Amino acid sequence: MTATDTHRAIDAVWRIESARLIAGLARLVRDVGLAEELAQDALVAALEQWPESGVPRNPGAWLMTIAKRRAIDQIRRNENLRRKYALLANELEDEPEPELTATISDDLLRLVFVSCHPVLSKEARVALTLKLLCGLSTPEIARAFLASESTVAQRIVRAKKTLADAGVPFEVPEGAELAPRLSSVLEVVYLVFNEGYSATAGDDWMRPALCEDALRLGRILAGLAPKEPEVHGLIALLEIQASRARARTGADGEPVLLLDQDRARWDYLLIGRGLQALERAVALGGEGPYVLQASIAACHAQARRAKDTDWERIAALYDKLAEAVPSPVVELNRAVALAMAYGPAVGLELADQLVDDPSLKNYHLLPSVRGDLLAKLGRFADARSEFDRAAAMTKNERERALLTARAASCAQGVMDW
Repeated sequence: MTATDTHRAIDAVWRIESARLIAGLARLVRDVGLAEELAQDALVAALEQWPESGVPRNPGAWLMTIAKRRAIDQIRRNENLRRKYALLANELEDEPEPELTATISDDLLRLVFVSCHPVLSKEARVALTLKLLCGLSTPEIARAFLASESTVAQRIVRAKKTLADAGVPFEVPEGAELAPRLSSVLEVVYLVFNEGYSATAGDDWMRPALCEDALRLGRILAGLAPKEPEVHGLIALLEIQASRARARTGADGEPVLLLDQDRARWDYLLIGRGLQALERAVALGGEGPYVLQASIAACHAQARRAKDTDWERIAALYDKLAEAVPSPVVELNRAVALAMAYGPAVGLELADQLVDDPSLKNYHLLPSVRGDLLAKLGRFADARSEFDRAAAMTKNERERALLTARAASCAQGVMDW
């Protein structure tokens, strides 16, 4: 194996093993920041030694062994460490040599909950999760979210410090703490997926790599928490949404909206997986927000033609979702469903009620939806104004082009979409 082949192998091993390695170390040293540093030290050792010695039979265990030794050395060298770290060195020596067994699952689940702890800001939770659990580098995270590397690096550093200062325990919450903490974890996975599915800014309509990272996280979480219906609801939603990825862009990368998509290009294997996950969620008694959203996605997935979509059922599901998690964005989506089920005038009546909502002041999809409904009612001048407003609000270049084209169509008194 050449040095180049070895480095490729190391990169692959790191992507696979880094989250489990950091999780196992965090359990031992009780500090996520220190655990990541030790894991990075082990990676450096691999880069130095494997090109000559070859990739070991069990690379994950090799990395853990090196990291443990570094932990013991560091603890013993630093005379200013608190007494618990001195005691920890002895505990580490008594630990059996690492084997990647079922214990790793527990460690991974703990790391998920720590990385997504509500004490952190939303941006910090996302950055730390992508770093620790997906193995993304700081530059990769920065590129994905169109942020500077220094900004992302600062978020990660501050996140680790915040966790340490707050004394966040490396454990899975129980009892009354579980529901809000699990909600925070699911929110992070959902946010990562959505940023990949419909990029908020930049030149690309989608960022598939982020969708894949979120799917991987969701599948891991479903395996680690098999009795939580909302976990299965979320993975059902993501699998079904991801099934449309190939059909969501045209030959030149332009957006193709749901009703215009070639459904033959949908991935029916992913749809099948999503429907199975939804069945598990329902069997577990799930009726929360992610289960409801997955049920809505399932209605679209089961319609082989856009005109076969059961919009009345979708509208009813949005009614339930609005009761479960009241929000202006849910109401806007409900307006679309009502328009499809009962006519554009019905949907526009609800959308009009949201115009003065301060939380939607800069939300481009509100004028976009209103523009579409106004055009369907033949009010092209008003529709053009709404599409122009939406185009000015969005930060995504592909979406701006789509909205500008719709405004131009309305200027000619036609609706050609």
